[in-house]
Amino acid sequence: MIDDLSVKIFADGADLDGILALAADKRISGFTTNPTLMWKAGLTDYEEFAKRLLERITEHPISFEVFADDACEMRRQAQMISGWGKNVYVKIPVSTTSGESMAPLVRELSEDGVKVNVTALFTTAQVELITEAVKDGAPSYISVFAGRIADAGIDPVPIMARAVDIMVQAPRSELIWASPREVLNVVQADQVGCHIITVTHDLIKKLDQLGKDLLQFSLETVQMFHRDAVAAGFSL
Repeated sequence: MIDDLSVKIFADGADLDGILALAADKRISGFTTNPTLMWKAGLTDYEEFAKRLLERITEHPISFEVFADDACEMRRQAQMISGWGKNVYVKIPVSTTSGESMAPLVRELSEDGVKVNVTALFTTAQVELITEAVKDGAPSYISVFAGRIADAGIDPVPIMARAVDIMVQAPRSELIWASPREVLNVVQADQVGCHIITVTHDLIKKLDQLGKDLLQFSLETVQMFHRDAVAAGFSL
């Protein structure tokens, strides 16, 4: 079933061993990470972590994010990160923490040859702005946080479908369905023509369930409940 989909799967995480193990998984086409994931993984040396990964991951695209909060320092960090490898994409937030758009910096970096992954987009207006910024530049990604859009009680599918249409203007840029919550999102991303979906390591483990026979799934669930009740030693 997974082989029938056109959407590419990128693994999202900051577990060094886990990422390296997934590099051999034919289902995985690339990797993304971010400062929050790195912090939760207990990492303290950003550059050392990145370079250890890049010693082994030389072909798959991999995204590392700047962590500055102003355009000048973002530019410096982006240029440094970009120099770590030809397969590196630099994640630039769509805005600063005060809401200042980073579209001008994105345009500058992209047209300078830096492969950017513009992240934390939620609206089609943001997609329009960033698409315009990258349309004449280097290969790039635009990450729309469909999972968090859903967390707000809003159906992300129409937004992602519209983003696909908008990004036709930037043929060297690919749309990422970011922060998925369930395997269904992989199917939805494929159906709307999204180029890439980022999938956490926990969700990757569920990909084998894609297209599973529901009666068999039902039986296995009943068996699980019974097995666990016996293992717990419950009695009435």
